Amino acid sequence: MVILQTSPALCRIVKIALAIVLVLGLTAPRVMAQEAPEAQDKEFQIWLEGVRAEARQLGISEDIIQNALKDVQPVRRIIERDRNQAEDKLTLAVYLNRVVNRRTLDRGRRMAREHSDLLARILKKYGVQGRVVLAIWGIETRFGAVKADVPIIPSVATLAYDKRRSKYFRSQLIAILKMLDKGYIEQENLLGSWAGAMGQPQFMPSSYLAYAQDFDGDGRRDIWKNTGDVLASIANYLSVHGWKPDMTWGRAVKLPEGLVGQLGKFTRRAARGCRARTSEPKRLSEWQAAGVRRIDGSNLPTRDLSAVLVIPDRPAGKEAFLVYRNYAAIMGYNCAHLYAITVGILSDKIGNNP
Repeated sequence: MVILQTSPALCRIVKIALAIVLVLGLTAPRVMAQEAPEAQDKEFQIWLEGVRAEARQLGISEDIIQNALKDVQPVRRIIERDRNQAEDKLTLAVYLNRVVNRRTLDRGRRMAREHSDLLARILKKYGVQGRVVLAIWGIETRFGAVKADVPIIPSVATLAYDKRRSKYFRSQLIAILKMLDKGYIEQENLLGSWAGAMGQPQFMPSSYLAYAQDFDGDGRRDIWKNTGDVLASIANYLSVHGWKPDMTWGRAVKLPEGLVGQLGKFTRRAARGCRARTSEPKRLSEWQAAGVRRIDGSNLPTRDLSAVLVIPDRPAGKEAFLVYRNYAAIMGYNCAHLYAITVGILSDKIGNNP
């Protein structure tokens, strides 16, 4: 038999190693138990019964309630995606380069030609220019080429059960039940993104109920496959949010030295309920007097509209834009300056056929 001699230092290392193993052994099962589906099932089913009760009070049929929510369970990967969304640190230049590229422009202009009659009818009814509708369609789903195919009931139920945004997503789950109850779509076709955005315009369920259109009069508001319904729904959304056909969205501008510092902190909401901020509004004549010019150095338009200043990469960014009331309508669709400015720029380029 060989007897090993151990030093005090080695003994300490062994003790530390054993302690680590012990801690891991004690804590690992506890974490697994917290995340095990069976441990959550009872609480989730109690919560889900509350959703069923709320739906009954709203007059939704029992068959719809039972069929839609049958066997629904929380989906762990949905929570993981919700918790791990990367903070958007893109600059405007990077965002534009990804979206406003030759491929998108070529296809957008082709869509403008192919759907010119449809877009003219949409303009007449909703007062929204076709190039703007096409820009949103292009950004959201690449003119319908991107197909979101996640069943949205389990996804939305998971986010509604989760405490982080439970009130909002519970309302979206109820909206889904209303959609099914009204016969707008069959349950097997209820597909969308992992967070519940649906169809080619990427509407949330509540937006679908409020803004989706049956443009061809077939009795269905099909934002998944019907191009007329898709484009009319986008136009209706913008129209309801205040789009005016007699003006554009805004334009890039050059600022005089020191103006941004004089304006102070931007505190005005870009749209109702929106966290993105702008400067306080001024008339174009006031911005002109303050030294603001078009990007080519020429004077601002003589039509004395109210406009706010947006600097998307503030505080370090140099790109600046004067935007009008229509910009707020785009921000209502997606409350992010990078998104709204890109919609505006893409729409201008689609409309400016070479």
